[in-house]
Amino acid sequence: NFVPYAVDRESHLVDYDVMEQLAKEHKPKVIVTGATAYPRLWDFKRAREIADEVGAILIADMAHLAGLIAGGAHPSPAGHAQVVTSSTHKTLRGPRGGMILCDANLRRKIDSGVFPGTQGGPLMHVIAGKAVMLKEAATDEFKQYAHQVVANSKTLAQVLLDAGFTLVSGGTDNHLVLIDVTKNGLTGVEAADALEAAGIVVNFNSIPFDTHGPRVGGGIRFGTPAITSRGMGEAEMQQIGEWMARVLRDVKDTAEQEKVRGEVLALTSKFPARGVPVR
Repeated sequence: NFVPYAVDRESHLVDYDVMEQLAKEHKPKVIVTGATAYPRLWDFKRAREIADEVGAILIADMAHLAGLIAGGAHPSPAGHAQVVTSSTHKTLRGPRGGMILCDANLRRKIDSGVFPGTQGGPLMHVIAGKAVMLKEAATDEFKQYAHQVVANSKTLAQVLLDAGFTLVSGGTDNHLVLIDVTKNGLTGVEAADALEAAGIVVNFNSIPFDTHGPRVGGGIRFGTPAITSRGMGEAEMQQIGEWMARVLRDVKDTAEQEKVRGEVLALTSKFPARGVPVR
């Protein structure tokens, strides 16, 4: 059985005191940190202290954060969590796949659980891609990318705050921004569809204490790794934030969506995807 912990209703930050209370009450074997839409930093040291209090193993899921951690733009769970899991295709910019890091005493259990329990033969071309990814992640260029991702995210968040939007947790410390669009009389789907029509792709997303179902959502979520990889910086984030505000002020204004779409295409043509010529 899983026992969820939540964010604080006002701050939308993980409440580690509540996590500790729940851990003492339920005595879990495992405590997991990680999320798909948490825009703030994780306190892995505090989570490990809580896990140790109740004899639990701490698992840190850094699927979204691995690239930022590798680039020194987010605290690392290494040295705190006994097990760390990650995807390789998000902020790390590698091939689709995953990795598991663990303390030496857990290696055999995890190895046998992965193979033959859940995984078959190795995909050597994917392993080669991961090797290239890890080599790139060790470079100074990658560190610059990771820090620029966060700088871009913070800039975009501030533009949207200044435009009057409500951001979950009031901002961001990583690559993600989550907007509560219910304050604008919208659902996540309505907001995401309008932005997509304008050439800006986000996803509709649940927000803390959401009253909408997960297929509708009360928010939209978006991140800056891809546009940062294309070379965009704070000046472009200012423009993107202004476009988003224009579209979301009236999601039924298709003429405005079409106008913004043209402006978006003009910008992206100046920042082609790496390795892919854009004609």
